[in-house]
Amino acid sequence: MKDKMKKLIEIDETILIKLKVLSAFEGLSVKALMEKAVELFVKTKEKEQLNNLTQEQKEDMGLLLLMQQADSTDTVSREDIFKLLE
Repeated sequence: MKDKMKKLIEIDETILIKLKVLSAFEGLSVKALMEKAVELFVKTKEKEQLNNLTQEQKEDMGLLLLMQQADSTDTVSREDIFKLLE
């Protein structure tokens, strides 16, 4: 179940009218349209940040993602590691 936080926000009347028109064209509620817009904005900003990383930072990020996917209960013995290093 998703957690929901209900907040009241003030929106300029002109923006609200534009949101209503866009939501009608998209076949979405104003709320769904705003959620979609925010999601797209966040993805764009994440992509911009990734594009601005140095090659070393990108490699570090890739390693971090791989480490997060690894099964932490899967272990290798010390002997097996030293055999691989030989």
